[in-house]
Amino acid sequence: MPVKLIHTRRFGDDRGWFVETYHRPRWSADGVAEEFVQDNHSYSKLAGTIRGIHFQVPPHAQAKLVRCTRGRIMDYAVDLRAGSPTYGRHVAAELSPDTGDQLYIPVGFGHAFVTLEPDTEVMYKASHIYVPECDTGIRWDCPTIAIEWPLPPEGPVLSDKDRTLPLLAGWDSPFAYDGVPLQPL
Repeated sequence: MPVKLIHTRRFGDDRGWFVETYHRPRWSADGVAEEFVQDNHSYSKLAGTIRGIHFQVPPHAQAKLVRCTRGRIMDYAVDLRAGSPTYGRHVAAELSPDTGDQLYIPVGFGHAFVTLEPDTEVMYKASHIYVPECDTGIRWDCPTIAIEWPLPPEGPVLSDKDRTLPLLAGWDSPFAYDGVPLQPL
């Protein structure tokens, strides 16, 4: 299953708008057939806040369906599937409440985002509950992945955990390649 950018349908009038942020039959028809079991919501106070590159390893690996509900983010999916011809490569999409777009990130991909505005909120669905002993990641500034983060002049805002994650080089991926290389969004 590839990484997918999902465009939601909005219905607006002079009151504002309405959108279905998740509709299992429609998302399944579009290739997102996960059973989501947990919803997460993050708030980032400052622009330039980086969260990631995060993932859970098997047997508790997670697929995610990510949307930005306030502010704007640049959202990233990094191919971490052993044997993939696109291993270590990434795709990115800007998400905001203005478009309502969502990014589907399947199992086998790392997830990261950077806030482009202060007071940004992100919500995402996960296909497996959070299991701390399976939670890990790759360092945000890994030279192999080489993400060009759109950062403010003062640089990134990072957690202690994200500062000390390992680099991709030397990391043994537990994720199997499914025959579908990462494609541009």
